[in-house]
Amino acid sequence: MPVKNRFAELQSEITEWRRDIHAHPEILFETHRTSALVAEKLGEFGCDEVVTGIGRTGVVGVIKGKSTGSGKVIALRADMDALPIHEATGLGYASKTDGAMHACGHDGHTAMLLGAAKYLSETRNFDGTVVLIFQPAEEGGGGGKEMCDDGMMDRWGIQEVYGMHNWPGRPVGSFSIRPGAFFAATDTFEIEFEGKGGHAAKPNETVDTTVMASQAVIAMQSIVSRNADPVDQIVVSVTSFETSSNAFNVIPQKVQLKGTVRTMSHAMRDLAETRIKEVCTGIASTFGGSVAVNYLRGYPVMVNSDQQTEFAAEVAKSVSGACDDAPLVMGGEDFAFMLEERPGAYILVGNGDTAMVHHPEYNFNDEAIPAGCSWWAEIAEQRMPAG
Repeated sequence: MPVKNRFAELQSEITEWRRDIHAHPEILFETHRTSALVAEKLGEFGCDEVVTGIGRTGVVGVIKGKSTGSGKVIALRADMDALPIHEATGLGYASKTDGAMHACGHDGHTAMLLGAAKYLSETRNFDGTVVLIFQPAEEGGGGGKEMCDDGMMDRWGIQEVYGMHNWPGRPVGSFSIRPGAFFAATDTFEIEFEGKGGHAAKPNETVDTTVMASQAVIAMQSIVSRNADPVDQIVVSVTSFETSSNAFNVIPQKVQLKGTVRTMSHAMRDLAETRIKEVCTGIASTFGGSVAVNYLRGYPVMVNSDQQTEFAAEVAKSVSGACDDAPLVMGGEDFAFMLEERPGAYILVGNGDTAMVHHPEYNFNDEAIPAGCSWWAEIAEQRMPAG
């Protein structure tokens, strides 16, 4: 079954929604305008229930099929938030908010799920209930966790949950997916070395924090090369090195390092945290200084359920004719929190030859809309077939 004709008819309307959202980006939980727009549209479509304020600014819509005798409840999720990036596309519908931009395509995800909602409200050609999840704060705020913590899964009796993300570099409207671990756990660390500051001409009278911190930057790479199993995926990146002095002739009292750790398993996550603390403590002791390590766990590994992944891939094949095996992604995705609560799957849809996500020249490709909407709709109709 190819792209649904109804979405070809609706494409220009869905594109208008998408570009309106793009022009008015909102960051993290501040998706007040977007959430209000989503709730208004869901009401216009005739959803059986529309609830706002889930996970602070999240929106949930409910559509019941022609029959609900199967008792099945399937959730479809899209993210709504933008990024703190200054847009450089020069588009006529570019961001009207300086320093905020839909640089990851969440405007497209929201618009596509709205398109699917309109179609499913019109047809209701399924036996069960569709729950539409519009989530804030995917970009580092953990909005998915907050919606789950608000009791969303139990409140609506959600049994399975499905998500989608556009992917630059893939042919427009094509799909790829993988079972099991898919997106990485994303942790951060802050490390502060303290020594004895002093004159740079007399290093013997100091405990040099820049030497300690420099040793730590190099030594932490041994966690990947010498502690982790070579077949396991792990990234340790130091991304900030700040001293308490900016003078040429002063050895600083303190140096602070910041960075990120990406892993694909609980074991590697535990290993990274343990070894970072051990390495830095050892270096500080060796040089006669001290260190404080603050390791913050962020999004967990996003794990696709085997059965639901196979189903999602078959639906993708019915829409576009094929579904490729996706690579592991060391970026994070807070849909992981929803997949920890319920079985489900997350799929990538091609955005064509565009700038990569999180780039100031990125733009969601509106030509992907019919395929994305069709996949959403087919998830509902094939998972809960009518009659």
